[in-house]
Amino acid sequence: MRGSTGRGARRAIRAALLAVVGAVLATVAGCGGTQGSPGAGGASPSGGGATGTVTVFAAASLTESFQKIAQDFQAAHPGVQVKFNFGASSALAQQIVQGAPADVFAAASAATMKQVTDAQAAAGAPRVFARNTLQIAVPKGNPGKVASLADLAKPGLKVALCAPQVPCGAAAGKALEAAGVKVTPATLEQDVKATLTKVRLGEVDAALVYRTDVKAAGGAVEGIDFPEAAKAVNDYPIVVLAKAPNAPAANAFVDYVLSDRARAVLAEAGFQTP
Repeated sequence: MRGSTGRGARRAIRAALLAVVGAVLATVAGCGGTQGSPGAGGASPSGGGATGTVTVFAAASLTESFQKIAQDFQAAHPGVQVKFNFGASSALAQQIVQGAPADVFAAASAATMKQVTDAQAAAGAPRVFARNTLQIAVPKGNPGKVASLADLAKPGLKVALCAPQVPCGAAAGKALEAAGVKVTPATLEQDVKATLTKVRLGEVDAALVYRTDVKAAGGAVEGIDFPEAAKAVNDYPIVVLAKAPNAPAANAFVDYVLSDRARAVLAEAGFQTP
């Protein structure tokens, strides 16, 4: 009886040990499925394995903000390098439609983004990530004594505007129309940075530019608010392009631009949150 009892006890011990080992193995296997493996459908904290160069075509008014965002993005995604092509959104849209190699397009207006989506050059629906409004920019000291939008029509006053096909030019046209003011510009520039440069150099008495560009000038010019700016608010959409050479990095960059951290950078620059 004692031998039979001993064998039974040993069998019970072995069964208990096997149950413990099985439970441990099951736990380890379950933990392994949460580390971003393809089978689990997860994404690694480093951006889903995005590497290489991501080429971003972006509106000139985004220059300072996107350069800061790119620094933060690259720190969070060590395997990715961001390369920019800044310019007038209208010109960038034409380049994209004509086949220029790019991964992401960030435009200063829905109208210029529409050129890209109409050509089926976007990989999905664009998403608005910021808004911008106009200010009157004048040289330090305001030698032209500009106080309102109506003053831009004063005889002898030299005014710079963005070209009408450029988002800042289209916005200026809307604001001037809303105010019932007709301005004969001394110059029409191809992007907002070139327009503001005319003010910085003292070549004109005033210009209509984005408030973000006035802020970025860091005191080199002065900005004047005007109520008609509310009639010409520009939405800024962003999208991954259909023929993006580096789609994984492009998607990671767009996601980052839409993140709270990037929006804080944009807010600091004077952009509005959509």
